[in-house]
Amino acid sequence: MKKVLIFSGTTEGRKLAMALSGAKIEAVVCVATEYGKEVMPELLGITVRQGRMNTEEMRGLMESGAFLAVVDATHPFATEVSKNIKGSARESGLPYFRLKRETKGAAVPALDGGERELWFSDSHACAKALQEEIKKGGTGNILLTTGSKELSVYCAEPELKKRLYVRVLPGMESLALCKKEELEGRQILALQGPFSEEMNLAFIHAYDIRYLVTKESGITGGFQEKAEAAAHAGITLCVIGNPEKEPGMTFLAVCRKLEELTGVSIPVKNRMDIVLAGAGMGEMGTRTVETQDAMEKADYLFGAKRLLAGLHAKKETLPYYLAEDIIPVLSDALDQAAGETVRAVILFSGDSGFYSGCEKLYQKLTAWKKERTEEISIRIQPGISSVSCFAAACGMNWQDAKILSIHGKGGRDVWEAEVAEAVRCHEKTILLVSGAKDIRQIGAVLKEAGLSDCTVKVGYQLSYPEQKIDTLTPEACEQVTEEGLYICAVQNASCADRYLAPEKADDLFIRGKVPMTKEEVREVAICKLHLTENSVVYDIGSGTGSIAIEIAKRSGQIQVYAIEKKPLALELIQKNIEKFALPNIQVIAGEAPDCLKTEERSEHPTHAFIGGSSGRLKEILDVLYEKNHAMRIVINCISLETIRELTLLETDSRITDLEIIQVQVSRAKTVGGYHLMQGENPIYICSFDFTGEVS
Repeated sequence: MKKVLIFSGTTEGRKLAMALSGAKIEAVVCVATEYGKEVMPELLGITVRQGRMNTEEMRGLMESGAFLAVVDATHPFATEVSKNIKGSARESGLPYFRLKRETKGAAVPALDGGERELWFSDSHACAKALQEEIKKGGTGNILLTTGSKELSVYCAEPELKKRLYVRVLPGMESLALCKKEELEGRQILALQGPFSEEMNLAFIHAYDIRYLVTKESGITGGFQEKAEAAAHAGITLCVIGNPEKEPGMTFLAVCRKLEELTGVSIPVKNRMDIVLAGAGMGEMGTRTVETQDAMEKADYLFGAKRLLAGLHAKKETLPYYLAEDIIPVLSDALDQAAGETVRAVILFSGDSGFYSGCEKLYQKLTAWKKERTEEISIRIQPGISSVSCFAAACGMNWQDAKILSIHGKGGRDVWEAEVAEAVRCHEKTILLVSGAKDIRQIGAVLKEAGLSDCTVKVGYQLSYPEQKIDTLTPEACEQVTEEGLYICAVQNASCADRYLAPEKADDLFIRGKVPMTKEEVREVAICKLHLTENSVVYDIGSGTGSIAIEIAKRSGQIQVYAIEKKPLALELIQKNIEKFALPNIQVIAGEAPDCLKTEERSEHPTHAFIGGSSGRLKEILDVLYEKNHAMRIVINCISLETIRELTLLETDSRITDLEIIQVQVSRAKTVGGYHLMQGENPIYICSFDFTGEVS
């Protein structure tokens, strides 16, 4: 079998040789230096050839007939060598594959907000800039991590040379070049990497480094660790940009090409460990030890900018939290893994299971995992929630609190009814909010709902140095202006038990001369509606609004639309809404179904109560059916004409589970020493469902 010819100058080249050896594919690996040969492990079927070659030597080797393909895995900065390899392969008629190192690295901001990164096209430009800094009075030394080949560029100026500390490979060639430039022994740091951020920081502090010079060497070249160390130390990072512009191939892509040529499978066991972690409030002290450990080991860190502030992953830190942004990065990382385990951590504020996007992302990652062939693990780690942190800061238990989130839910019209109901019926109500505006609106809602006696504990910037807990009145809440992260707890010492059934007596309503559905009939009719927590209800022919009010009181999450055409009744409905402080009722003035035809709302009605139809019952049902093919309807009627219309409903194919009952209520009336029962008009209650089918 013919062999694969590999020109190696990078970690990727060694990994490819190891993968080919494991697949029992023979290869010749060409390295330029003695050190390159030393770091290449002994592998079955792999021959290492040392020494630099010119174009003729390369072509001669390729034309020997021993090879079926050429893989160029030289350093990204060895542009001339790479050009010669490609040209020789073309002239020899051999397939050429450029195994390109990924040199993309996350930008590391200066911790003090200053400009700490300088980029240069080549070493000459960098050396010139450093010389200018020295002339301007710049102090401190220079840590050169670009290797030994371009030492002469930086040693040309004596003043620049004496400030150099050069970190080179511990090979004879590198040391010889240091000696040639007459560098002193203390200036030569002959060590083999990789170097962690901590090790880079140790060099910086030990040698009074003010400038760190590096190539844009990518993930495997330790670029990120050097950049992070420079940022933490507050020194200037000088970066020589990657000169290679032509596209190359990933490790996996090269393996697949070689599989096609050899007919032999090359197992590349790329793995990925993904952790979705609750990051607490954002400060390090609110992270669990488990999460902190995962973050320290991570190759990639994802999360909102606030959570990433001041954090640095081992390799990449990216301000992403949506699946469509994260998954492409993870896919690329797997393609570049070269048989290694890639570790990613995705951070969520507070606890990963408490009002968090974690579950949704977990589901999308799980679906993506099924599309991949690699071994991928996905796990969730909990964190300290804002509620837990807030309760501890306030010195209160929260197991008996009502917890609601209005964060990101829009204007107060969306949530005020639910909040008012919660506060009215609970001693403690904890609210997750978006900011100062929500605190102000909560104060206004409490006042308007007759809950001004409540106290509001407000938590600001929890876990951060500026954290504070204030105890405010609803009026004082309206004056909060300082922007930041907020949470609050409303305490109501006079909370009332929440009734589980209609409870308003007839005489509690403002009635005037408008007819009203009586108490006992209201209870039966509302029972027949089969309401749920998130129902959207039309009360058609609302009258005084008694039905609408009883429904709205069942839950602040229920939205009720009171539809009425008579001006006097509309006035009474509004008065009763204000009396009972029920913001989840909206009034629609007009005659049904005409006003419903033009009424456009984001939510579809789920239920309708029809207390008056003015002889237009069929028209009303037609419009309701168009709005929702699967809603619940209850109709009350007393006139014979309406009763006749009800009997015709049995032939309507859109209707199922039709039920008609008669309710007659008699009340005791005292006459002298006797109690006589006085009957009310009989009421027919009709209930049914639309089938859900499009007719």
